[in-house]
Amino acid sequence: MHKGENKRIKKRPLHLQGKLWHVWLISPNFNGNSIGPIELDSLADRCFLAFSSSPINNTTQHNPKIQNSLKPLFFTLTLSLKSHPSMAASLILCLIFLVSTLSLLASSSPSSKATLNPTTFTVPLTPIFTKHPSSDPVKTFNSLASASLTRAHHLKHPKSKSPLAKTKVFPHSYGGYSISLSFGTPPQTIPFLLDTGSSLVWFPCTSRYLCTDCDFPNVDPSKIPSFIPKLSSSSKIIGCKNPKCAWISGPNVVSRCQDCTNSENCTQACPPYLLQYGSGSTLGLSLSESLNFPEKVFTDFLVGCSIFSTRQPAGIAGFGRSPESLPSQLGLSKFSYCLISRTLDDSSEGSDLVLYRGSSSDSKTSGLSYTPFRKNPVSNNSAFLEYYYLNLRKVIVGGKSVNIPYKYLVPDGNGNGGTIVDSGTTFTFMEKPVFDAVTTAFETQMGNLPRAADVEAKSGLGPCYNLAGVKLEKVKFPDLTFHFKGGAKLELPVVNYFAFAGNSSVVCLTIVTDSGFGPGQTVGPAIILGNFQQQNLYVEYDLENERFGFRQQSCNK
Repeated sequence: MHKGENKRIKKRPLHLQGKLWHVWLISPNFNGNSIGPIELDSLADRCFLAFSSSPINNTTQHNPKIQNSLKPLFFTLTLSLKSHPSMAASLILCLIFLVSTLSLLASSSPSSKATLNPTTFTVPLTPIFTKHPSSDPVKTFNSLASASLTRAHHLKHPKSKSPLAKTKVFPHSYGGYSISLSFGTPPQTIPFLLDTGSSLVWFPCTSRYLCTDCDFPNVDPSKIPSFIPKLSSSSKIIGCKNPKCAWISGPNVVSRCQDCTNSENCTQACPPYLLQYGSGSTLGLSLSESLNFPEKVFTDFLVGCSIFSTRQPAGIAGFGRSPESLPSQLGLSKFSYCLISRTLDDSSEGSDLVLYRGSSSDSKTSGLSYTPFRKNPVSNNSAFLEYYYLNLRKVIVGGKSVNIPYKYLVPDGNGNGGTIVDSGTTFTFMEKPVFDAVTTAFETQMGNLPRAADVEAKSGLGPCYNLAGVKLEKVKFPDLTFHFKGGAKLELPVVNYFAFAGNSSVVCLTIVTDSGFGPGQTVGPAIILGNFQQQNLYVEYDLENERFGFRQQSCNK
């Protein structure tokens, strides 16, 4: 769903276990189109339990404020669970979301805009690794390769829309890196996935938070840390006329708020958001909250209160370019991180995410190579404006430049082509023609080594080579270098693009692709530099001077 896309809304009664409930349901499409007839028999028990704990018709009848707030939230979802079994979770999403929203709205009011004052601080950064149920490392590779492809598809087809602080960053086995942020009064600390490919900051929210398909190894979906708004004295619902509502819902949002069109005293809540990511989605309401750092508290911070998610084991801290992102709301001049090396397992070791605020003029960090960010393409898809585009000039394998057509290196007017850097993608993605040219270069220079076709088929990676009986010191891995505008060269360590399949003697290239979209076609960014290739790199996003800096260094302390 593109930011600003209109949604049609309706209300209809439903019969659950012989009782009539006035229920508003959210369509997963948010386009008002019917999918088919409603058949609730198989879900009646679960739906009844949810409603019986908070009768919607009684609550809304006696609370006009909730009635007004709910009006823009809901329109009819019609679907057949028998013919569309995969949509069952979406129906539960709607029911749980409605019930959870009632208690939140009952004690909330629209927030007003506040001004943030400059300050300074650091945040721990951790790899998000959960140990996979199988000890088979090939299956782990397959899981991460699949997740990287799914993430790439999302980024290519998005649904539109002095140190300030230090925080730790930690790795996790499902492919990302997490930070912990503290929201509310008193503060509640919640883990977030660090994501430079999206902008909204959101957390699992309320005691009724539900996440489906979140049974990742070592993750209990019922125990995912959630923010509880009623425990915070600073929680406020963002109002429909609050300028921040338009950040998520688009500039014409007021026209969709029925009670606000001709009213100066509008108390209607901002419409709910539905965000789709590569691996899942999340749905919730917009809050104004306090974001707490040891050195400073930022009030009136827009944050998403997600009631329901699919395949999202943690909240997401969006570090993209849109107004709702953390860097934009805090007025950061730059931010930097250093991702520790990955063992494809959980790790308590972390590194630092450093946030900077205040002008640094044109000063450069010592030892960094810089390349300017490329101006984001003007596209019908506003999500492309969130990304950090780089000016990639060439890819070099073993000292030889790979022949890559110009249209893949430079985005066109529709946002197709070009290179972005993304902390939320695991393995680097390349459009198939680019991938084929790069892998052919590796295959030519490593032709003396036997291929491991079985591992390639199972892992989704390739080429893979069997080094059994071969002395590693005699194996020559071609160098992989990304050459950027301005002369900056990112020369990757071998461990950043070749990885052993566990304790086996097989190594695989950790770059992925898909079948593409037909001869000569590309959609969205052609190259996405993932976090696996950013291991043991100090990376700086200089927002003030619109440039990207990097250097090799050990991030493990």
